Amino acid sequence: MANYIELTKFIKKNINIEDKDLKIVLSYFKTIKKSKNDILLSNGKNSQVSYFVKKGCLRLFYIDEEGKDVTRYIAFENQFATELVSFITNEPAQETIQVIENSELLYITHDDFRHLMIIVPKWRDFYNIYLEKAYVNNSKRLHSFTALDASERYKQLFKINPNIVKRLPNKTVASYINISQETLSRIKSKI
Repeated sequence: MANYIELTKFIKKNINIEDKDLKIVLSYFKTIKKSKNDILLSNGKNSQVSYFVKKGCLRLFYIDEEGKDVTRYIAFENQFATELVSFITNEPAQETIQVIENSELLYITHDDFRHLMIIVPKWRDFYNIYLEKAYVNNSKRLHSFTALDASERYKQLFKINPNIVKRLPNKTVASYINISQETLSRIKSKI
């Protein structure tokens, strides 16, 4: 289970789970390595997999009605990533999941995820906590877009998640905080 150390820590940080139940949960996760720019899920396909990032980075993005690339979520090490709406509803995804850095991932299928909620009741607790955190994060991002100007959004991002600014190209950072690359360059030059 050495391959699952990070996932084990993540799960135990969120729920109190007995070792026997944890072993059952971990047995449903598989390992996969993906290269930079690989597409894990294309817009329009059903999201049937949830990923846990052991090493690397994933991003969820969509193309808006003006053809602009909009990054909605970025997952680094020790974070989950899936197109959650599609994962829950089994409807076609509105977003694409792309590998941003060469990555080592653990993944679980939708069916296995749901099965675990039946056979390991604590997994339902984990899922509820995951959903609550996703809701809070999305609400905070939406608030930042309506209440903060571009410079304030950049400063907030740097404070909350400096990895995004330090590890990712300006194009991705700008897309994530919904500003142009030119605006991002001006902001960075003033700070």
